Amino acid sequence: MAAPDFIDECRVFVRGGDGGRGCSSFRREKFVPRGGPNGGDGGNGGSVWLQGDRSLTTLHDVRFRKHYRADRGAHGQGSMKNGRRGEDLVMHLPLGTVARDDETGEIVCEIMENGERHRVATGGRGGRGNVHFKSSTNQAPTYAEPGTTATEAWLRLELKVLADVGLLGFPNAGKSTLISRVSAAQPKVASYPFTTLRPHLGMVDVDDARFVMADIPGLIPGAHAGTGLGDRFLRHVERTRVLLHLLDPEPLLREEPGRAPLADRATLRRELELYSHELAERREIVCLSKADLVPDAADRERIAAPLRAAGVDARWISAATGEGLPDLLRQLAKEIAALNAESQADEDAAAAEDAT
Repeated sequence: MAAPDFIDECRVFVRGGDGGRGCSSFRREKFVPRGGPNGGDGGNGGSVWLQGDRSLTTLHDVRFRKHYRADRGAHGQGSMKNGRRGEDLVMHLPLGTVARDDETGEIVCEIMENGERHRVATGGRGGRGNVHFKSSTNQAPTYAEPGTTATEAWLRLELKVLADVGLLGFPNAGKSTLISRVSAAQPKVASYPFTTLRPHLGMVDVDDARFVMADIPGLIPGAHAGTGLGDRFLRHVERTRVLLHLLDPEPLLREEPGRAPLADRATLRRELELYSHELAERREIVCLSKADLVPDAADRERIAAPLRAAGVDARWISAATGEGLPDLLRQLAKEIAALNAESQADEDAAAAEDAT
């Protein structure tokens, strides 16, 4: 069976269930003269919740259903019978989903943990039956409350993949080959650009460490403004913790005009900075890919020299032969461990500050 299409953005309407009406009724049993009010309360309406589900990787399941409504509460009945509560509606979404108010653009919630829940549409409250309005001056009230109306909203759901390492590079730079070599991920690999049209996640094991690597579709000049769907692809890099830039030497070997590792590096950096200054400050490692195409040490030195002169420390790797991969993976694991230690230190400091 073919895998579902990768959907990373959609627009949906959510609405809670209205509350049920309270009942206006009176006792009518035999031998009970002038029976008092006994109208039951209406049930509360159900709410709409968004819940994180780690088994999902795409918004495909919610893409083709536009409206999500929870059940309304049942109306109250006589003999003090309250209406049943409306059932909640739970929408299961992949981790990394951001829900925004479609009208204002304001973030409603972000789903980061498995099982994490957020209510995005609240059900209405059930109305009270006429029994609640009996008083010394009104022994037979006929009034019963109507249920309140539920809240509703149009939401824009955006998926940003969660990964420790994000692969960046021009199309056909070798990103898919690399992730398929170091993990069990199986993206499409071919010798032409834009074979990857969706992010792929792979779990990488090195020594005693484990981290998640994301293969992001290739970027081209103007990606920050949406050229080649680049703004959608860059969205998936926002939550990666370390960026791995792959620079392809093949265009230089073919003497392709305007293409060289240093120029490609400058283009990638510019696209990151134009899209997000924070993203441009992310920790990064730079690699020259396809080392198997440049076996001669003198040729490698000639290609890498301009990068070194610009202060870029680039290492040679080959996903085809495995050259340089063990050292690269250990370096990535070391960077992630350092980030984990920093995050833990920040959490401990915040907890200590709250305690005081």
